[in-house]
Amino acid sequence: MSAVERRRELGQQFRVDSVRMAAAANSGHPTSAMSAADLLAVLVDGYLRYDFSQPKSPANDRLVFSKGHASVLLYAMYRAAGVVTDDEILTYRKHGSMLEGHPTPLIPWVDVATGSLGQGLPIGVGMALAAKHLEHLPTRVWVLCGDSEMAEGSMWEAFEHAAHYGLDNLTAIIDVNRLGQRGETMVGWNLDVYAARAEAFGWNAIEVDGHDVEAIDEAFSRAVAMAGKPTVIVAHTLKGRGVAAVENQNGWHGKPLEDPEGAIAELGGLRDIRIEVAKPDVEPVARPAPSKLELPRYELGTEVATRKAYGDALAALGTARPDVVALDG
Repeated sequence: MSAVERRRELGQQFRVDSVRMAAAANSGHPTSAMSAADLLAVLVDGYLRYDFSQPKSPANDRLVFSKGHASVLLYAMYRAAGVVTDDEILTYRKHGSMLEGHPTPLIPWVDVATGSLGQGLPIGVGMALAAKHLEHLPTRVWVLCGDSEMAEGSMWEAFEHAAHYGLDNLTAIIDVNRLGQRGETMVGWNLDVYAARAEAFGWNAIEVDGHDVEAIDEAFSRAVAMAGKPTVIVAHTLKGRGVAAVENQNGWHGKPLEDPEGAIAELGGLRDIRIEVAKPDVEPVARPAPSKLELPRYELGTEVATRKAYGDALAALGTARPDVVALDG
């Protein structure tokens, strides 16, 4: 099949597996996963660069599920990538399984626990800063965001800082499926509002049909090519996409489907598409070895402002140890 056909089918496979996992656990957020399935299908089949055998390699791209409640989508991707089995995904939310309700670092390929909305994009900004200014690698950070969490102030602080530092290695993807836990979100499907806000902060904004894999591919390609500023993909999607009983229907947030077998049939049945996620084509840069630490010294009785002494000490430490990072409130 062509790349377009494969990605369409892969998106359907992600939906089917999301339904199956939630049904096996009798809990979960399958409809939240189904809206973003096509976005993730194009991402992992064409853009993500990741070596699953070396999850801690700084050369890997980073994928942050800021909407961590859609974890079944991430786990469906792991099955397609061949790093978890079909039997393993059906242990979702069972005692002792690493496939918890929200992704956590129990999973080797998850860097940070997500699910508290408003956290993922700020974390992604930190990752992008590290890749660009500490590791000096072309690592890209992808953050899947929910539209409900765009009401969180922490997300817009992240927008501000990402633009200030010119993080063109950061791409945020907003899954605008319109429906939150208790009805329509503040902005609904007004994609122009999200785009205008992002552009006001200094981002490149691209609006897209989140179920058109060709349009998604073009949007991701433009994001990768953008220099000097981060990019946000604002994607119009349908919650519960592909199953008429729940598609764009309120009241299905955080619930398994009532007729999972019927839903799977409606989605075209089980599939077993396997993808080979591309590995990074660069090697991590060796960090300089620590040098001798020469701390500032002061004569007894000398008056020195605390902030200056503290700053001088940090500067000395940073000179001797390039792996030390100072954060300022």
